[in-house]
Amino acid sequence: MAIVTELGYMGLGVSNMTAWREYASQVLGLEVFDEGEKDRFYLRMDYQHHRFIVHNSGTDDLDYLGWRVAGPEEFDEMKRQLEAAGVEFLQCDAADCEERRVLDLIKFLDPGGNPTEIYHGPLIDSHKPFHPGRGMHGRFVTGDEGLGHLILRQTDVQKAYRFYTDVFGMRGSIEYHLQVPQAGIVAKPVFMHCNGRDHTVAFVGGPAPKRINHLKFEVDNIDDIGMTHDIVRDRKLPVHLKLGKHANDHMLTFYHVNPSGWLVEYGGVGRKATHQSEYYEYDIWGHDNEEPGYGLDLRLRYDWSKK
Repeated sequence: MAIVTELGYMGLGVSNMTAWREYASQVLGLEVFDEGEKDRFYLRMDYQHHRFIVHNSGTDDLDYLGWRVAGPEEFDEMKRQLEAAGVEFLQCDAADCEERRVLDLIKFLDPGGNPTEIYHGPLIDSHKPFHPGRGMHGRFVTGDEGLGHLILRQTDVQKAYRFYTDVFGMRGSIEYHLQVPQAGIVAKPVFMHCNGRDHTVAFVGGPAPKRINHLKFEVDNIDDIGMTHDIVRDRKLPVHLKLGKHANDHMLTFYHVNPSGWLVEYGGVGRKATHQSEYYEYDIWGHDNEEPGYGLDLRLRYDWSKK
């Protein structure tokens, strides 16, 4: 079967383009550029033409996801897999492909109603070195692992799991049993991977105000994590989860709120996918809740008072 190889690009809808330009470049370190279109600008993090298109749509949410397959044969096979699963899709024309800077493209909705795209052949601008929006000690981790990972809203986690395994060829399972004190329940998020990254997409389930809960940017230098944390603190951006180290991917990260009101996780220096199922009840350290809400009011640290 054909499989997706990476999360290659994303479309973000925003209401404040000026705030996002400054945030993307001066906080995250992304390269911001435009090509004369009044309703959008682009964000670059490596040699690919873009990893994000920021649209002036006012949604302040995820507008679409772009999943890559290896080539034209896999692209055609993926269409057959969608047809076999009863998923209706739109075969895009040359103008749509040019807009995304890809060779071929289809569009459809995933089981949670999230606008989803499959493509092959992205435009790679190898002649244009990546220029971060502000100084960085290292680089973003992309390559064959794609742009990062996100938690995506799904109303039926099991249905989403079957779609991403049976149609997309991804693998994954529950990786945490997390206490949610406010609700008195145990959250069991499902994490899915399609390459060496520990996970590319995760599902929690239940109602959520936005399609996207958080998006993770991974860097290869610990000093960039610390410097970005300082920038976020200096700008007094709300930090939801403090610095900490995850148990599943061993990443040193923190979570803060972006201008659209959802979360960005920034971090790195962890491990790759184990390709075998494990689960955890707590993170290694840190990740205390500092701000309420955002669907991540979880108990990530062990409560030593129970001893």
